[in-house]
Amino acid sequence: MNNVLDNSPSQLAGKRVLITGGLGFIGSNLAERCVADGADVTVYDCLDPHSGGNIYNVHEIENDIDIIVSDVRNLDDLCQAVRQEDIVFNCAAHTSHSQSMTDPLVDIDVNCRGTINLLEAARRFNPDMKIVHVGTSTQMGRMIHSEADETHPEFPVDIYSANKSVSEKYVLIYGNAYGMLTTVVRLANNFGPRSNIRNPNFGFINYFIGLALAGRNLTVFGDGGQLRNASYVGDTVDALLMAALNDAANGEALFAVADKQCNVAEIARSICECIGGEVRFVEWPKEREAIEVGDAIISNEKIKRLLGWSPRVSMSDGMQWTRELFRAHLEHYIEPGAAKAA
Repeated sequence: MNNVLDNSPSQLAGKRVLITGGLGFIGSNLAERCVADGADVTVYDCLDPHSGGNIYNVHEIENDIDIIVSDVRNLDDLCQAVRQEDIVFNCAAHTSHSQSMTDPLVDIDVNCRGTINLLEAARRFNPDMKIVHVGTSTQMGRMIHSEADETHPEFPVDIYSANKSVSEKYVLIYGNAYGMLTTVVRLANNFGPRSNIRNPNFGFINYFIGLALAGRNLTVFGDGGQLRNASYVGDTVDALLMAALNDAANGEALFAVADKQCNVAEIARSICECIGGEVRFVEWPKEREAIEVGDAIISNEKIKRLLGWSPRVSMSDGMQWTRELFRAHLEHYIEPGAAKAA
């Protein structure tokens, strides 16, 4: 639908690509693109129900990829997996802001130790491979100034965001200290096909899409006035591939975010207009308000300048494509019996 990288087939053709978290939202969309562009793809995923993996995400390419069912906390398996790879995309993560506050040790183990395991495996057995690590905008915490760029101070307000900040620093440290090829691409509020639409822990936009598909109301905390960059996953895949294939990205952290912001209420209303349901406003739960960052206005100037990347898909188009894919395969993404609006 959105193959911006016109030269990517020749650059990826024949390359060996490993995608950790490859059965999840970002990872599976990336796997599909890499297969289409001629890469030899292996996905590595533990299928932990708390981490968003879904084997159905790769049903169309399952005969074209290798699948390793294992955890990034398993150093031995990672050491075996990285040996012959040219590029690794580290999409594996424990992604829940709220769960990280109630179970911080699991979050540390996956997001910090898991990243170190991948880096150590690469350092020991394949130090020449390219490593692209998926970061997050929330590691900055509340905005001190806007627009925020990659130099913005980081004061995260939840354990997940703090651990993602630390894991990013591990990636850049290994690149600098050991001469490894490493890049971090920071994402914000991705939506699109193959996302986890059943659980609010995997992004409010995707959860809202799931509610709308099930004919349920969308609950917005407060007035929903906080601003967010919302990105279609196809644009994100383009950014990750450009980061892997362009030497200008080595050693860099880059925001791959939308050009403009919408507030949460606007996003919710656009989902209802496209899919169904109504928006309902409620008071902030105290535990959620404590970790809310407020407006997030982020610059994508650096990735545009270094890599020539720019988002191409509007929220309207991306939402329509997302709706059509989910409606065609809804039984694999939503609770049985819940899809009464589809």
